[in-house]
Amino acid sequence: MVQGTTSDAGKSTLVAAICRVLYRRGVKVAPFKPQNMALNSAVTVDGGEIGRAQAVQAQACGLAPHTDMNPVLLKPNSDTGCQVIVHGKVACNLEAMSYHAYKPTAMRAVLESWERLKSQYDCVVVEGAGSPAEINLRDRDIANMGFAEAVDCPVILIADIDRGGVFAHIVGTMALLSDSERARVIGFVINRFRGDIALLQPGLDWLTQETGKPVLGVLPYLHGLHIEAEDSVPVSQQVAGGAKRGRLKVVVPVIPHISNHTDFDALRLHPQVDFQFVKINEEIPSADLMILPGSKNVRGDLEFLRANGWEQALTRHLRYGGKVLGICGGFQMLGRDIHDPYAIEGNAGSSLGLGWLDMETTLERTKQLKQISGHLAFTDAQVAGYEIHMGVTTGAALNTPALYLENRPEGAMSPDQQIAGTYLHGLFDHKDACAAWLAWAGLQPDQHFDYEQFKNDELNRLADCVEQHLDWNALGLPIDPSLPA
Repeated sequence: MVQGTTSDAGKSTLVAAICRVLYRRGVKVAPFKPQNMALNSAVTVDGGEIGRAQAVQAQACGLAPHTDMNPVLLKPNSDTGCQVIVHGKVACNLEAMSYHAYKPTAMRAVLESWERLKSQYDCVVVEGAGSPAEINLRDRDIANMGFAEAVDCPVILIADIDRGGVFAHIVGTMALLSDSERARVIGFVINRFRGDIALLQPGLDWLTQETGKPVLGVLPYLHGLHIEAEDSVPVSQQVAGGAKRGRLKVVVPVIPHISNHTDFDALRLHPQVDFQFVKINEEIPSADLMILPGSKNVRGDLEFLRANGWEQALTRHLRYGGKVLGICGGFQMLGRDIHDPYAIEGNAGSSLGLGWLDMETTLERTKQLKQISGHLAFTDAQVAGYEIHMGVTTGAALNTPALYLENRPEGAMSPDQQIAGTYLHGLFDHKDACAAWLAWAGLQPDQHFDYEQFKNDELNRLADCVEQHLDWNALGLPIDPSLPA
């Protein structure tokens, strides 16, 4: 099990790397995260929902994602509440204190999934959540040491040296563990190191002497590495490849409950797209294409957009000939009304949409979850992705669909083709679909960017690095490093 001294220490990427190394060596391996809290999710082969990071780790293992890989997923819909998803399906909506009481039930689901995976695979690589030293969350813990103790799992502790204070992070975390928890930590991994390792060596020696635990590896900073984010929106707009030859400007607002922002990774990385996430307090730039993203609280996020000038900016953008695309919650915002009669995402009630598409949406109690494929309505480009929403949309706008999925019309496009919307996530992941959408927005790409191949290449680059810099013998994993990849 990989646990971290902090959030974003590198747990997800280290698990993905170990999984890919083992997979390349012929080991039957699977990823596992007992409890995840994230608004980036993926639809599984068995029709459920798990965290995006576990879907990436499944890809590293050569597997289709399955709900057992992340049996408990928490999707925040307010500062204190979240939707609780167990074995891929919505179980309930709970406030933080109520979820604490629910944890024994969640733990039973975790252990059921663990036993099933353990029986099917040679090796299961587990990812913790946050830090095991979060004292206020130790009671009834199912995400870190509580799980490791329950199943007697050895633990690697990873820390990010790029943040600074890496030795304090490690020693402080160890000091806050119980004796039995400290005993199951087999060693440390230091992540994102830049510079001469000789300058770090005295600190490594001190750390081993101070804790009695070995440093299992120091992983170098991999510049420009792209692994789909577990939750947080990328801080930097910079991507691999240096300066971009951007000819199409694409803007996406970072709304408070933005979900599945990995929809835009293929655009962020495209060599001919100038992509920008715009925070609400930032100036709204001009663009060729503005995209309204998914949301876990559509009515609340639409109100937030209005309060911060986005409705006026979008109206002006359309008046000057720009294109607008809505995905999932963003699609719902484009219609006349959004109804939440059962208080699915907040207080029960209705809100006026932007009114640009003749349709309305009602949030229902049952979530729609499916992997699906088809083609775009305005071209024959193939598209594949997943639907994950609780809204049911009706209205005349749907008579002019944006896509055809499994031979049924889906989404909508305005008569002048300036505005489009869809429930499909992964809209740009297929290279032909991405090129078609960019052409719709005004770009005639001179090259097709293959995002799926790029993701696989990045997993191999990560695995190569970890394979070189980790002490595999000390890990006790079923791998012979002398064998060719």
